[in-house]
Amino acid sequence: MTDITANSSMADGAPIQPASRPNLDKGFNPLTMIIFFGILAAGLLYVAYSIYADVDATGTRVTSYLPYILLLVALLIALGFEFVNGFHDTANAVATVIYTHSLPAEAAVMWSGLFNFLGVLTSSGAVAFGVVSLLPVELILQVGSSAGFAMVFALLIAAILWNLGTWYFGLPASSSHTLIGSIIGVGVANALLRGRDGTSGVDWGKATEIGYALLLSPLVGFICAAVLLLLLKMIVKNPALYAAPEGHKAPPLWIRGLLILTCTGVSFAHGSNDGQKGMGLIMLILIGTVPTAYALNRALPDSQVVKFQQTSEAASKVIATKGAGHNIIGDPRPAVTQYVSSHHISEGTYPSLSVLVKDIGDQVQKYGSLNKVPSEAVGNTRNDMYLTSEAIRFLMKDKENDLNKEEVATLNAYKASLDSATKFIPTWVKVAVAIALGLGTMIGWKRIVVTVGEKIGKTHLTYAQGASAELVAAATIGAADVFGLPVSTTHVLSSGVAGAMAANGSGLQVATIRNMVMAWVLTLPAAILLSGVLYVIFARVF
Repeated sequence: MTDITANSSMADGAPIQPASRPNLDKGFNPLTMIIFFGILAAGLLYVAYSIYADVDATGTRVTSYLPYILLLVALLIALGFEFVNGFHDTANAVATVIYTHSLPAEAAVMWSGLFNFLGVLTSSGAVAFGVVSLLPVELILQVGSSAGFAMVFALLIAAILWNLGTWYFGLPASSSHTLIGSIIGVGVANALLRGRDGTSGVDWGKATEIGYALLLSPLVGFICAAVLLLLLKMIVKNPALYAAPEGHKAPPLWIRGLLILTCTGVSFAHGSNDGQKGMGLIMLILIGTVPTAYALNRALPDSQVVKFQQTSEAASKVIATKGAGHNIIGDPRPAVTQYVSSHHISEGTYPSLSVLVKDIGDQVQKYGSLNKVPSEAVGNTRNDMYLTSEAIRFLMKDKENDLNKEEVATLNAYKASLDSATKFIPTWVKVAVAIALGLGTMIGWKRIVVTVGEKIGKTHLTYAQGASAELVAAATIGAADVFGLPVSTTHVLSSGVAGAMAANGSGLQVATIRNMVMAWVLTLPAAILLSGVLYVIFARVF
């Protein structure tokens, strides 16, 4: 491919050499590859040992290898999603440093992989369970059943297929959009198979909240990157910042440091946000196949268990007051499940929930510690806790309730205690996801990097444009991580590059922008349709 030309100009009477295309075909240093694959092998051994140690610690006797075979297959598919995610999203983080010659391609990819790894390890888990909460509650409660496996396989395979297709054509589509669409498709198909209205299969409130984050993030990226570039031009008058690289020459040291810093920030933020999307699904897989080890957080300290009992008693009083005058005979779970599915309060909602809260408190008090819950009771205890947590979440959002601030605070504290017992992510899961993301980056980075670096603007990327897009992307993704919202690294970064190009008057390649917008628009409906069809097929097969 010929060199990308920069705007022609003169400096001290001598022509500036046009910016050259970076060398994207240079292979990795053999020593680097040996170190990388050594880390990869060590990580896989650590994951395998951790699963063995976790299961062994519960005293579970292996009577059948079928659950572990299913676990292996499901984990490979889930990690396959993160692997393909690395093709798309992490490649965006390195595009600017590569095309400004701040780092050679192989060094940029390794550097980005390292900070993706660190971002995954330090992630909070809020995004992971925010994504999971979109799934139909009845499937989550029976995730170890055939329907549960059909759900996980359908949504992950649909997401992988769409991501691979858009990557093949070099279109920076959103892995977040794809996964959310796949989840909605499974929810709608599950509702239709059960004879219900398709719209009842999804938590549309949560879906809308996440949808706003996904749809607004490209606009935020475009506008903020454009504004930041214009502010830089007003404040920093150094012309070197707004010039394209000269040939293969590296930028001045301070600019190079700034670009590497922004690349680092995007990589870290990407790991902490996007890396979580597979974590929640992996936890569902673990809960379904090895509930004795992963259904409850057995590492929860005794002090937390004592706090749980206190918050449980307080919440029980609040809910019992709301359900006064009604007696529940029989199992309270169907009424609570019905409320979580339909979001409509009936006369049995509060009294049933009150009985369930008291039952959970009695179970925890009986065993004294989550670590002492017998293996045969773990699954039921976990389901009761999850169901109650979701019911409380919807009750506090329901405008029909007349909960005062003190009652809301009490229920929030109890929900936090429930979540600490059921919504946790072991370190080895984070390590496995980080490895999958890093490996995907190393193998599939080039196609998306070329699109971002060469095909969005009509001129070569300048230092200021790259820094503006990266700063906005890092800040947006970091903020979304704090609020537990999954945003698209791809959308924020690529739209940020477009915004910086537009603000600079560099011009945009209309064909590329059109194809990117088409991919963004089609991702949700395509993922919904694909995962829905796959779920119906897998539900029949399993």
